[in-house]
Amino acid sequence: MQQEYRRLTEICQTIRQYTTAHPKIAVVLGSGLGGFVQQLRVHTELAFAQLPHVPTSTVPGHAGRLLFGSVGDTEIVLMQGRTHYYEGYSMQQVVRLIRALGMLGVEILLLTNAAGGINMQYHPGEFMLLSGQIASLVPSPLRGVNMEELGPRFPDMTNIYDDMLQKIALDAAHRLHITLHQGVYIQTAGPQYESPQEILMYRTWGADAVGMSTAAEAIAARHMGMRVCGISCISNLAAGLGSMPLSHSEVQQTADRSAADFARLLDALISDFSKTVQTK
Repeated sequence: MQQEYRRLTEICQTIRQYTTAHPKIAVVLGSGLGGFVQQLRVHTELAFAQLPHVPTSTVPGHAGRLLFGSVGDTEIVLMQGRTHYYEGYSMQQVVRLIRALGMLGVEILLLTNAAGGINMQYHPGEFMLLSGQIASLVPSPLRGVNMEELGPRFPDMTNIYDDMLQKIALDAAHRLHITLHQGVYIQTAGPQYESPQEILMYRTWGADAVGMSTAAEAIAARHMGMRVCGISCISNLAAGLGSMPLSHSEVQQTADRSAADFARLLDALISDFSKTVQTK
């Protein structure tokens, strides 16, 4: 058995010591978005530190907890926070918990993040539905020996963000009167914010928002056959597009202001996504 697959198996075995739940939907909460846990009726809580081989988050706004529970009538598992490549972890470590959840039976992965707006039509506090991504600036989580137990050596990434889930998300946002743009997300290595010149380059590449997470997680999930949906909270204008210096506190403050709409949107998405699982 390949060493990384053995690590994943040990994570799954440890989780099974605490819960026998089999949620089909997983949600990852990004910077400043952890308040959504108040919507969750939690029955099992695990700190990342309780799980073997799972790195802990060192970033404010990322609690580093794995929560099993329900939103409405839907059972979910929720990652309150994530770990990042810029924290010094390898990409295999960054996506390790995502892969373990897939091995436990998760079929739909809802990724969220706080992102800088590149598209000038976006305003801080609004949301962007990820229609595509650019991940060329960071190492692929699939680099190295392929784990055939998880997926093929050369997985297709044409529809990395599921078309049906995108339609459901747009319909839900329209129903709730919440602004939800559609755009392309680019992941950078970080931890420094991008220079104005880099932002100009990313714009010419077709990127609408920029951040330091998510894209690698989406690749790992699609490799395993999970259906992926991504939502960015536009926390600030990217470098060179606004008048204020960029800061992590600004990211958290904007996420706090958007918390009510974010919670309403995620609550609707979880309910609507669950219907697609039940009817498969």
